[in-house]
Amino acid sequence: MTAERQSMEADIVCVGFGPATAGFLTTLSRAMMNPDGTPAFESKVMPGMPLQVMCYERADDIGFGVSGVVTKARHIRASFPDLDLVKEIPNAAEISHEAVAYLFDTTGASRRSSGTRFADGVFQYGQFAMRKAPSATELPWIPPFLRKEPGMVMSMGAFMSWCGAQLMGSGLVQIWPGTPVSAPLLEGDAVVGVRLADQGVDTKGAPEAAYMPGMDIRARLTVVGDGPVGAVGRKLDRHFGLPTGNHQHDWAVGMKMVVELPASCDLKPGTVLHTLGFPEPEIFGFLYTFPDRTASLGIFVPSWMDNPIRTTYRYLQHWMQHPYLWRYLQGGTLRSWGAKSLQESGVRGEPYLVGDGFARIGEGSGTTNVLTNSGVDEAWRSGVLLAEGVIDLLKRDQPFSKAALTGAYVQRRRQDPLNAELQAAKKARDGFGKGFMLGMMGTGMTGMTRGMLNLSVDSVPPSQRIPTLASVYGERIAPAALSEAVETCAKARQPLHDAIMTLAGWPEIPYDGTLLMSHQDALFKGGKVQAAAGFANHVTFADPALCASCTERTCIEICSAQALMPGEEGAPPEFDREKCVHCGACIWSCSKALPGDPERANIEFDAGSGGLHSNEN
Repeated sequence: MTAERQSMEADIVCVGFGPATAGFLTTLSRAMMNPDGTPAFESKVMPGMPLQVMCYERADDIGFGVSGVVTKARHIRASFPDLDLVKEIPNAAEISHEAVAYLFDTTGASRRSSGTRFADGVFQYGQFAMRKAPSATELPWIPPFLRKEPGMVMSMGAFMSWCGAQLMGSGLVQIWPGTPVSAPLLEGDAVVGVRLADQGVDTKGAPEAAYMPGMDIRARLTVVGDGPVGAVGRKLDRHFGLPTGNHQHDWAVGMKMVVELPASCDLKPGTVLHTLGFPEPEIFGFLYTFPDRTASLGIFVPSWMDNPIRTTYRYLQHWMQHPYLWRYLQGGTLRSWGAKSLQESGVRGEPYLVGDGFARIGEGSGTTNVLTNSGVDEAWRSGVLLAEGVIDLLKRDQPFSKAALTGAYVQRRRQDPLNAELQAAKKARDGFGKGFMLGMMGTGMTGMTRGMLNLSVDSVPPSQRIPTLASVYGERIAPAALSEAVETCAKARQPLHDAIMTLAGWPEIPYDGTLLMSHQDALFKGGKVQAAAGFANHVTFADPALCASCTERTCIEICSAQALMPGEEGAPPEFDREKCVHCGACIWSCSKALPGDPERANIEFDAGSGGLHSNEN
């Protein structure tokens, strides 16, 4: 079947509408018109008109978002000096209280090293001596590099909705949600625009009766802000590689909820609680309280958690029931749910920031600060810096060449305090490659010396870190019971995690249908947007034969929405895009690297429709 691929021209095209792109468009749009109402910069594709600026977002709404955020908001506030953002942004609140709590294992099921058990004993003795509750201990002092005061908590979805409304109301920017972008348009090493995803195809991408090739959007400048798992950014990384010495080995999946707190809860809006130590030492948790007795809460499961059983959802349920948190949550109601992957290599995950016709911003460009656990404000700043550089080039009528963008954007970014902060955090997480205790020591050392001293450990791809079930659970679960669980789950074509965690001593979840509910009930409670018909599957397996030799199937165990399930014997996992929330956790949790390319997992993650929408998250 043949159909002509249409094309359209723009001056600037943006991929992904996240905080980085919002920062870019906010700054750029303010410079596009003169005070007398004439264009400050004339469009090259529509002479006499202002710049034609387009932005394409995969999610069905510009208010997509799966994250509550705590941020100092230094850069965001600098972009709106005349506004009180806490009053302007729905569900936002000034930080009123911060605490970091170390949670003890109250179940006896947590995997704890001898060093962690020793630390538990020291902390518990301190709790006993002070006649305090034995389930957790709040740190008496929060290191400056972790503190967010004075800052704010806010809903990412609400913030993006607010930003989008400002931009669309200006009439100077077009934002198109529900429009996945499949690839950059490359002419040699130059990017000349993007290609939208084909429609009217089957799940494998073959044209059907309603086939409509994705439009080519040709532009002088392509701004890539599609995050760490975006199709355009990942294909550019594949085309150009990463700068020498950089890698993208360190990841985490964040699973989050918005909860209506019970009437008995006395947490004030702006309360920020961070936890560590439970349900596994490697898992960090958070709870941010919003106005109107709502809270955003969740956990992060990192790539350096050496366990093939990485079911974030069940771990989240156990974390919520820890006594330190349950006293606030019991009797609450789940309002929405979501998940997202985080690229935690930080500045060492930085790709090539510019080339002929393109620039990278946001998390996919390495802006996450892995020391301060901050990324939204940093992503926004990267967009502002690019916009300032673009405005400078427009004023001088310069082309968007690699050389010009290097001078206007890369050098600006290198000289900005943002870069110094990211460089200081460069090795903050290295120690976790050798365990929780060394990780905490390394992070503390980096933070207290502002990056001058570090515990440096070589990073390896997740595929080389994932151990076997027997090596992790062989001493806790009898070999016969372990084999029986594996065989039973394989026959039922179900994930292993529930069976293994139960055998390892984790208590069953007492579902109440209100706050504690099954994985699938939470999925649809969270605002799942069904994948539109006519798009190809966005999760595929580059070499299906590799799946036949895989015994870990970690992609199934970590899948945030159980969209990946065991397939027939010898076949790849089965993918159900109706369930997929586009978190991207499967990419970095794949235990099989492609032959000849150890940096590339066997799972491909492309542009696709559907996902998760909840603008309060």
